[in-house]
Amino acid sequence: MKSLLLINACVCLCLASVAAASERAPLFQDHTTVKAVLTAPVAQTYAQRDSEVRLYHPGQWTYIDEQGKTARLDVSIRIRGNFRRQYCELPPIQLNFKKSQVKGTMFSGQDKLKLVAPCQHGLESQQKVLLEYLAYRTFEILTDHSFGTRLIRLSYVDSDEAMRSWTDLVFVIEDDGDVGKRLGLDKVRVKENEFRDLDRTTTALVELFQLLISNHDYSVLKGPEGDYCCHNSVMYTRKKTADKRIPIPFDFDMSGLVNARYAAPPAHLPIRQVRTRYYRGLCQPPEVMDAAVAHMRAKKAEILALFEGTPELSRLSRNRSIGYIRDYFAILEDEAKLKRQVLERCRGREQLEEILAEEAALAAPKDST
Repeated sequence: MKSLLLINACVCLCLASVAAASERAPLFQDHTTVKAVLTAPVAQTYAQRDSEVRLYHPGQWTYIDEQGKTARLDVSIRIRGNFRRQYCELPPIQLNFKKSQVKGTMFSGQDKLKLVAPCQHGLESQQKVLLEYLAYRTFEILTDHSFGTRLIRLSYVDSDEAMRSWTDLVFVIEDDGDVGKRLGLDKVRVKENEFRDLDRTTTALVELFQLLISNHDYSVLKGPEGDYCCHNSVMYTRKKTADKRIPIPFDFDMSGLVNARYAAPPAHLPIRQVRTRYYRGLCQPPEVMDAAVAHMRAKKAEILALFEGTPELSRLSRNRSIGYIRDYFAILEDEAKLKRQVLERCRGREQLEEILAEEAALAAPKDST
């Protein structure tokens, strides 16, 4: 019976990744690198990093479309983000397109897009952005319950000529509202989740993925102090039923895979380096974890091929990343390591046992006498 549950759960996970792939917007259906030029008052935009009110500045987005022709769109930009906005020499920005203007183009359906760029000038920072992009791509391989991304070779031209032009590899992220529409999910705004609120299958996969990239900068239970749930996770429910909450993760710059200079593990964990994997996922029923682990193992070759086949990665970044990923799968493929480093380290075991006991009681046949 257990093996049947495992097979069924694993099949469901695999089919979910394939079923809705064609439903992504045109921009996120292809993974070829887009070539584009942003002409806008970039220096003015960056100057608002410390302002409480950050205004949009009008500009122009010029890119090479699918037919190899030059296309132009109006776009407005403004600074965004929290930590990176304050820390980075080149803070992240948001693109704001006109929906009426993008119809019939590669950017059809797009409105506001987060643009993730290098923190500062230089090859090292460029490679870090690529690794964060590949973290998103890795999660796309694992499940369709993920943010779409698209890599862009972007040239910045400051229309005020206050900054010299430069070119970087950047990427854009699918809007969270579009993710919900694509998957038939409703976005949830709550202060926090309880253990019983979460969808077990998707949560298990998310937390095994976070272990893969060694990301400790997230939560599926709470948001930052005074903010909505959850930290670096968007929560969704299935429309109409709203039975369980589904976390979809984002922001992986603090992960060990990226290994940014500013990244550090949370102080309460018994590790000193972000590259040190430490599982902090919630405990799940054995059949759920078995299926999630099996699904991860089944995607090993595809994940490694992603890193091996990304030409923009330097040889050093590629070799380090592939070795780091192989180390992860060495844990999943060794029953003793898996038990010690994952299954026995999970959080909330007593809570899970209470919930399962309640569910068993509810499912038990009633005594008609």
